[in-house]
Amino acid sequence: MARIVVIGAGLGAMAAAARLAVAGHRVTVYERTGTYGGAVGRFAREGFAFDTGPGLLHLPAVYRDLFVKTGKEPLEECVTLSQVDPASRHVFADGTRVDLPNASRAGTVSALDAALGAGAGARWGDFLVRAREAWDRTRRPLLEEPQPADPAPLAREPYPALKAGLLRRPTTTLAQVGARELADPRLAALLDAYAWSYGFDPATAPAAAAVLPYMEQTFGSWYVGGGLRALADAVHERCRKRRVEFVFDTAVEDVLEKDGRAVGVRLAGGETVEADHVVSGAPVPALYHEHVVEWGDGDDRPHHQTTWTSRVTVCLALRGPRESAAVHRTVVHAAGERPTVTVLRPDDPALRPDAEHESVTVTATVRTSPEGDGQDWEAFADRMVEAAAEAVPGLRERLLWRHVRTPEDVRRDTGSAEVPGPALAGARGLLLPAANRSPLPGLWFAGGWSHPGGGLAHAGMSGALVAGLIVEGADFRGSQ
Repeated sequence: MARIVVIGAGLGAMAAAARLAVAGHRVTVYERTGTYGGAVGRFAREGFAFDTGPGLLHLPAVYRDLFVKTGKEPLEECVTLSQVDPASRHVFADGTRVDLPNASRAGTVSALDAALGAGAGARWGDFLVRAREAWDRTRRPLLEEPQPADPAPLAREPYPALKAGLLRRPTTTLAQVGARELADPRLAALLDAYAWSYGFDPATAPAAAAVLPYMEQTFGSWYVGGGLRALADAVHERCRKRRVEFVFDTAVEDVLEKDGRAVGVRLAGGETVEADHVVSGAPVPALYHEHVVEWGDGDDRPHHQTTWTSRVTVCLALRGPRESAAVHRTVVHAAGERPTVTVLRPDDPALRPDAEHESVTVTATVRTSPEGDGQDWEAFADRMVEAAAEAVPGLRERLLWRHVRTPEDVRRDTGSAEVPGPALAGARGLLLPAANRSPLPGLWFAGGWSHPGGGLAHAGMSGALVAGLIVEGADFRGSQ
């Protein structure tokens, strides 16, 4: 039985902790804040409740596997899962609207043809065929296996080049995919919105980001009853049942090394804790700088992404019931100075004081920097609410109050204002996060800042990979 210290209580770190505890190890989680969940937070006031991180779950099989492997109760006995249908409603800048069904290629093609004109659906369907090729090429090395010792093959663009006459014309960015292949600014905006929702600027994101809409439209979008915070509650409870110890309000200040190996941690108060392994769910760059390599020393990846992005979230408390024609998720695309926003309107009694009120969450991805840029976030929130009014009838008249969460709130809750995106191939390898196995023996990385990157599903996979590497050692080849 090994002594294992886990830094942070995010979903990826807790997924690793539960799996390691089931394998017979003694696991202690140190969390610098007063609660678990990391980015999967909740804001509650006057009977209203809002998810402050992700609002939908993709690839729920990741958490089904976690619960099967760590206890007798399957995921569906611990949380209520339901598919969101339609998966999303899109409101484009010209006023065109389209509802896209959940996990139905034929339904999506038909809906796009009806809303955008004959041929639009076929162009999107052809794009998804190419996106599937990129998915098939990268799925195992990017999601299901530890990052290879030589990640150079993943630096090459997996998205297939289109033929231009007798030649193949390479497409290097997702924005180029939209401009060259979709032939409609609304389809290009649809593609861009998927990139922004995962924290990528389509102008700089590689064409490989095409796997993101493919993943959602193929495997579907799911809602967790009570909000995504209920999933964090369930994973935390599973850890407790496996006798994982949690120590909250206790920051880890340093990782201890001896004879070239991690041997424990130093807490902020000066106390040291010995460990056979240290698993960190903390933002990777800070730990790398201190313990693995000087960033910039032969490594041109100063951050996980080339463009720093974060989230602004506006929680809206509304009087009046949710109308029957409302949909769970609406994406209102940018128009003029209004940003692209995602409006979530879950029909969930757990999130509202009664049937005569509604909780609505509006989010936008924004460019940011490590130091912050002095943005007037209240003015930005005004523009977000203006956009959200396209999705919520009578929003201004119904509004009781709003609560704005800025990148600084993200920094306070997670340790970094940046929201890490999932790992992507291509882009010269710049969007490959740190490997789970660090160059310092005994130090491991789990969670959104490490392979296979950010997002609930990816974080859960990261925890599974770290546990497999520790338990099975060199024989571990990833999930089967």
